[in-house]
Amino acid sequence: MSFQIILGSASMARRQILAEMGYEFKIRTADIDEKSIRMDKPEELVMVLAEAKVVVYEGIIREKPSSKEEAWDFIKGYSGGQAGVIGSVLVTNLKTGKRKGGWRSAEVYFHVIPEEIIDNLIEEGTTLNVAGGLILEHPMISPFVEAVIGTSDTVMGLPKELTEKLIHEAL
Repeated sequence: MSFQIILGSASMARRQILAEMGYEFKIRTADIDEKSIRMDKPEELVMVLAEAKVVVYEGIIREKPSSKEEAWDFIKGYSGGQAGVIGSVLVTNLKTGKRKGGWRSAEVYFHVIPEEIIDNLIEEGTTLNVAGGLILEHPMISPFVEAVIGTSDTVMGLPKELTEKLIHEAL
């Protein structure tokens, strides 16, 4: 069966995961203000955003940090603690209009992250571009990841198992 995939996200992590899965794809992103879309439950929010990943820390939804100070506070909060991640996938068959979506969650437990590491991450700037300022696979942060309950691809924003399932259901 032949089909074309269009990834509706600018996320480098999602591109990497889709490529690892063996898919060729084009990228088309929507120009929307994700922060203008609000829901109380993180599971509902990610499905509404349909391309999003949110981090939940002590019951509070954390999206992309709005400043270096907020990113610093986010990462300092994870130090010696944990964060939950909820990511969604929405697959639309553009020929039939059939849509299939779902979400997965994971938890990340951290060792204490030295403030010097946090400072270096913030100065580098990439933490401002990801939900919760959380970059699990980043070489400066990965040594401080104690455990992941769930899958790392869920934390990165594109759960492989769910993506495969939804692609096949939409076809």
